[in-house]
Amino acid sequence: MSSHTLPLQPAIRLHVDLDGDLRPHRSAKIEAHLRVDMAADSAPVDLPAVELAVIIAVDVAEANRPAVRHALPTALRALPDGISFTVLGSGPEPVRCYPRGDAEWAVADHAVRRRAVFAAGALPLHRDGPRPAGYAVWAAGARALLTGRPLSVRHLVLITDGSSAPGETRLEEELEACAGQFTCDVFAVGADWNPDPLLALAERLHGTAEFVDEGLGGAITGAIERLRRVHTPRLPIEVTVRPSVRQVSLSEKAPRPRRLRAQAHPERPHRWSFPTYQWHEQGRRDYLLTLVADADTDPLETDLQFAMVSIGDVHEPVVARWHRPGPAPAHASAGAASVRFLTGTAAMRNALREGLEALQKGQREVAERCLGQAASMAEKFEADWVLGEIREVADIEDAAAGRVRLPTAVDSGALRPMILRAGSYPGGTLTDTVFPRPGPYCRQCSTPAGSEARYCIACGKELL
Repeated sequence: MSSHTLPLQPAIRLHVDLDGDLRPHRSAKIEAHLRVDMAADSAPVDLPAVELAVIIAVDVAEANRPAVRHALPTALRALPDGISFTVLGSGPEPVRCYPRGDAEWAVADHAVRRRAVFAAGALPLHRDGPRPAGYAVWAAGARALLTGRPLSVRHLVLITDGSSAPGETRLEEELEACAGQFTCDVFAVGADWNPDPLLALAERLHGTAEFVDEGLGGAITGAIERLRRVHTPRLPIEVTVRPSVRQVSLSEKAPRPRRLRAQAHPERPHRWSFPTYQWHEQGRRDYLLTLVADADTDPLETDLQFAMVSIGDVHEPVVARWHRPGPAPAHASAGAASVRFLTGTAAMRNALREGLEALQKGQREVAERCLGQAASMAEKFEADWVLGEIREVADIEDAAAGRVRLPTAVDSGALRPMILRAGSYPGGTLTDTVFPRPGPYCRQCSTPAGSEARYCIACGKELL
């Protein structure tokens, strides 16, 4: 995201797990779980504040000024020395509140923070007249400012009550232009905002979206403190595939769900790059890599390398084999279990969100069915946070069976923060011990075999 190069980078470890039981056809799907560990072997504790540029944008109507009156001065007083910052208020268009005059950026020190806090007392907010035409205007304004500030970490903190959203017309187009230019955290306040565009902002710009009822100043400060732990602002995951692979997609599943946008390399048609952002000095991320391959000319029962996954200077192959048609194995491989966990938890999140959205629209039968599906999967995956969310709006009669009962009335205003959490809540990382590797079995008839066996005792076929 900038020309600045940080001298020390954390160590990267990459592990690839996939279901090796593949059946060939013209559009066969291959799914692999990528686990990326960042170890703080040599990284400094905090990124210097001079490497950060932050916009604090307040998209709030005058009626909701109390929501930011104390929070904004609190956040400005906590800015670290040396950070570049701008505060934007809202009129018919985003308007700069601080710094004053012609300067686009301020660099924090004691005197600058004091002046910024004073200026925030007159923060312009939109009234009953013209309003910003949706979130695209805020994203475009941030892009114009941040692209001219070539620092390592460039970030937008958007505080919104949803009052500008009704004029939204081109958010998707603007997010396409902003991708890779900066990251964004969204804080929703008040009670009249739509979760969908906020989740789109957070997902496409690799940040978070959350509802803040109290403690907004601390939430903004926390977001900026997290930025200082970012030691690798942009780290692409590159996937180089064999010619028979026709489609490639990559989704982050943990800690936060987001679909990554692929960037093609015209000079190398079989290589795809998926930019990722905000890598801290240590931690783990889990991804689901999906390949669609044409197996018509590939040999059977032969190890084939379908892709090479690269992140930094670390590379891991995606190797599997096409198996002859026959009964599916009775025991899933460890890789299959890992992939199914990723896809299952994604389906659980989707069911939770769809159930909450249906409940908000008054579609009670749809809501009950979706929330029941989410409860069943949450019981299976031990996702207590999902069960807790469902209990806020329904009685769980039998989680494993997916039976929930809705009350007579539900507060629709309380559903918005829940929908936001369903789309942006950290899911946690997978553990190495969740998927024990099963013993050998016959791929022809699925009969379990001893650890030293070479042939199946049921059908006599050689164990592969």
